[in-house]
Amino acid sequence: MPSDPTQSAAAGASGSTPADALRSVHTRSFVDLLKKLGCSVLVTTYQAGKLAILRENDGVINTHFQVYRRPMGLAHDAGRLALGTAATVEEFRNMADVAAKLDPPGRHDAAYLPRNSHVTGNIDIHEMAYGGDELWIVNTRFSCLCTLDRAHSFVPRWRPPFISGYAPEDRCHLNGLEMIEGRPKYVTALGQSDEAGGWRDNKAAGGVLLDVDSGEAICTGLSMPHSPRWHDGRLWLLESGNGTLSTVDPDSGRIETVVELPGFTRGLDFYGPFAFIGLSQVRESATFSGIRLTEREAERHSGVWVVDLRSGRIVAFLKFEEAVQEVFAVTVLPGMRFPDVLAADNPQVPISYALPTEALAEVQHAASPSENPPS
Repeated sequence: MPSDPTQSAAAGASGSTPADALRSVHTRSFVDLLKKLGCSVLVTTYQAGKLAILRENDGVINTHFQVYRRPMGLAHDAGRLALGTAATVEEFRNMADVAAKLDPPGRHDAAYLPRNSHVTGNIDIHEMAYGGDELWIVNTRFSCLCTLDRAHSFVPRWRPPFISGYAPEDRCHLNGLEMIEGRPKYVTALGQSDEAGGWRDNKAAGGVLLDVDSGEAICTGLSMPHSPRWHDGRLWLLESGNGTLSTVDPDSGRIETVVELPGFTRGLDFYGPFAFIGLSQVRESATFSGIRLTEREAERHSGVWVVDLRSGRIVAFLKFEEAVQEVFAVTVLPGMRFPDVLAADNPQVPISYALPTEALAEVQHAASPSENPPS
């Protein structure tokens, strides 16, 4: 753990949750790291129903919260942002001109405005990723990878070879996804079952990392694996049941633990030599009983921990203290020090317009900034 003292974070909340319940503490090194890297971090917590934006502000971390129903998967790429919720995929676009109009003036450097909302139904969306113009989604309830179109709830595109068909039964708890060159390459699942909820029978050691192209298992016997990632020429994943970050040799399947962390590890992103890892407290329950993490005597935490990959050491953390007990996704926003994600009811949304580039030359400024009344 870092030796530098912790500081309280400044929280801003929308919705009914009191700001005090969303309090957090962080190491000074967390502030310094975001400043040095010039980035911010998005975090989803389905249990608390919040999307959190972690951003440096005057020497402390500002934790800004937006309310969504069971937010889980996040995808970010080239000014696009997607958020998976209980029954929808919400898509946003960064509009830099709008950022300049947000309070406090001149502080924001990115503003993600809602652009589309696609109703998927309850498919228990886990990780998501952009591949070109397509958004790939881990559809955990139907045990498959899917994409979206305008006509359907979702379009199934791939399923593990041990899954015989599509049914809303969460047979293997497919959860993690990594893309290589714009195509799905690696996925994780908590079991290789073809029965409804069958993964639960051996959740402590039944996890698997799969190669999407071949459908073959790269390694088995994992403890609740999540978040496969390819970074710096190596394949990484989280063994959540052990609370660890590990590397995997994709040829031999050999797994090597890099660091053990004080919580259920789920949600992973990288920036240079640093790994940003989501931690959840998880209590003894039917879902989490029997895993090594819950048998530890040490206290478990919820928040974002940062590991220096060069040394395998924890160098910073932000810990939630009360309302946020579980973290799902962690996404770094490079080059964005103080972004915002605007809710549909934000007053800037109805007066902000995105037009095709070819149309901008013909835009004429209105004589009055006031909105036209309905006829």
